[in-house]
Amino acid sequence: MKHILITGTESGVGLAIRAWLSQWPMKYQITMISLRKDDWKKMDFSIFDCVYHVSGIAHANAALSMRELYFSINRDLTIEVAKTAKNAGVKQFIFMSSGIVYGDSPSFGKPFVITKDTKPNPNSFYGESKLQAEEGLRKLEDTSFKIVIIRSPALYGIRMKSHYNNLSFFARKHHIFPYVNNERSMLYSKNLAEFVRLMIENEESGIFWPQNKEYTSTVGIIKDVAFEHKRKIFLVPIWKGFFQIGAKIFPVLKKAFSNFTYDSKLSEYKEEYRIYSYQESIHEIENSADELLVEKMVRIGKI
Repeated sequence: MKHILITGTESGVGLAIRAWLSQWPMKYQITMISLRKDDWKKMDFSIFDCVYHVSGIAHANAALSMRELYFSINRDLTIEVAKTAKNAGVKQFIFMSSGIVYGDSPSFGKPFVITKDTKPNPNSFYGESKLQAEEGLRKLEDTSFKIVIIRSPALYGIRMKSHYNNLSFFARKHHIFPYVNNERSMLYSKNLAEFVRLMIENEESGIFWPQNKEYTSTVGIIKDVAFEHKRKIFLVPIWKGFFQIGAKIFPVLKKAFSNFTYDSKLSEYKEEYRIYSYQESIHEIENSADELLVEKMVRIGKI
């Protein structure tokens, strides 16, 4: 049996991984801890085979005043936890990084494809804090302490806070949406969970770029969610120049309609982890009895 420690008790990603691994109670024993206080420093890490580190500050629209906090948590705390794990004899440390280390598409409306030769080029302190955490972790790696870095594209799933939730909410409340072509890599939480399981099972090390088999688009998500709820969506063509100008003024437009994909070869692995197709993931999420996080936040007046 492998004993796995997941950092981040409120992390949607961490909870998804725990739920997935719990299907094999005879193979995996899961412990989740919070790093918000220093209590974790009193824990005996020597009982764990692997630490899956997902605790951190997500890429919200942060004010410049939060820069040091991002580096303190996303970089410094990550490295501190890894050192603690290594000193205790933990064999593997899995770090949840992000495609944000490559920055954003430099040109609105043009392809932005990440290949094995693409160099990280973060353009935010969120991306820079993740990249510096990666660099610090790799310095700790040796034959007895393996480091796995997962540079995931946009994540989505049941009970997870993500941009997908906003699009789903829109598609279920409105009937008109702008038609803009774009292409995105995404990763369903259960495909990620199986990928993480394989990383643990195969005692891997290195940098990995998992993604769904299929690329998707902003308009595609809107259409597919509407279809699941038997709603009509009217797509309105918009002059491309309007979005190019608007994206410079309103960053949310660039985030919603820009391109960001991983080369499909970059995401191949010796065992199949993409057990859910994109269409299956949409169907499962939209027909789940669990309300989406965005719905809950609206209902309780948080947004």
